[in-house]
Amino acid sequence: MSESRRLSIRGGRVIDPASGLDAVTDLHVDGQRIAGIGAAPDGFVADRSFDATGLVVCPGLVDLCARLRQPGLEQKATIASETRAAAAAGITTLCCPPDTLPPVDTPAVAQLILQTAEERGLARVLPAGGLTRGLEGKQISEMAALQQAGSPVMSNADRPIRDTRVQRRALEYAGTYGLTVFLHPADAYLSEGGLVHEGLYSTRMGLPGIPEAAETVAVARDLALAEQTGARIHFRGLSTARATQMLAEARARGIPVTADVGAHQLFLTEQALAGFNANAYVIPPLRTEHDREALRTAVARGEIAAICSDHQPHEPDAKLDPLPRTEPGISALETLLPLGLALVREGVLDLGALLACLTCNPADILGVPFGRLHPGAMADVCVFDADARWTVGPQTLVSRGHNTPFAGAEMQGQVRLTLLAGREVFRRGHQSPQG
Repeated sequence: MSESRRLSIRGGRVIDPASGLDAVTDLHVDGQRIAGIGAAPDGFVADRSFDATGLVVCPGLVDLCARLRQPGLEQKATIASETRAAAAAGITTLCCPPDTLPPVDTPAVAQLILQTAEERGLARVLPAGGLTRGLEGKQISEMAALQQAGSPVMSNADRPIRDTRVQRRALEYAGTYGLTVFLHPADAYLSEGGLVHEGLYSTRMGLPGIPEAAETVAVARDLALAEQTGARIHFRGLSTARATQMLAEARARGIPVTADVGAHQLFLTEQALAGFNANAYVIPPLRTEHDREALRTAVARGEIAAICSDHQPHEPDAKLDPLPRTEPGISALETLLPLGLALVREGVLDLGALLACLTCNPADILGVPFGRLHPGAMADVCVFDADARWTVGPQTLVSRGHNTPFAGAEMQGQVRLTLLAGREVFRRGHQSPQG
């Protein structure tokens, strides 16, 4: 696509949750930065304009967890393929977990991901650094070196650290460098071997379950260690009602803890697994209606600050075997915004609050200056039609992964234009540049 140095996006509903702006106005972009909102700055003459009448203009979305599968699992997807999907979904910044092959436990791997994204990607990719060497939970990694190499946060992906002493040392080390630690709250022993939520459906299907206590025991341990060490922790993907209560209580006591939830957890329950539906097999597992409603309430109250895709694209074969032999995860970049807009239509959130969960809140958790629209800010911009309808399927998904429990479902909300640092990386009706 041609790249315009000066662009005016005219007549859209401009929403910037960070500043509270919500008005029908114009947005002006000069190079990589936002030049102004409303009247054009003195001397600004646009090379071209985009008519956003009837559309919403917001910061580019920030996704706290998206597996891009590179390096090591390119048979599933690549940085190029998945950042194309991100651009089509209005997502301009992605944080990828460190469970690549090899894992992101050395500066060299972090730099490889950053370089590949710079050369071939259509979204900004921020690799989380491995909290422990090899993600094995035995020795802490060189977090300072990983931070210098471009990893804004540390994580052990979805691999629980069994040894509490190692967990404490890792948090102490991270705290020394002001790093936030992403934690997947799952007790290693209680969750080991489990596939689905332990309850009625696991019993009916004869599948090993993951009890609620697997999450709540881990949350309790991690909150105690965070309070002891003073480290900032972030719970990556809460799934239970009790965990949301524990989160709220800890935040009220001043413990530096945040949390996110996968968008699918706000809509699906264990019932989606009926018929051994492998596309609904995720970790953490889909739980009960009570849990789903509690997660929605926690998002509405701001206790869970971010909604993420938890994107895990797979090749078709990964979901074809009987459920116990399939791989968990959903291809979810392109359903993130439409599912969020469904929460607005259902009265869970207003549009500004939803966009905060998708832009400035996750950016703040990462400690990066994105997810905002103000003069001088990086021109990461998403323009979408909140009313446009489309059907999820192989013909409409840009991601290489088509593994989704929403296949065949009609979604409402579709991106029309995405800018990454002022560069047009997606415009509906035009062929996207190849990543």
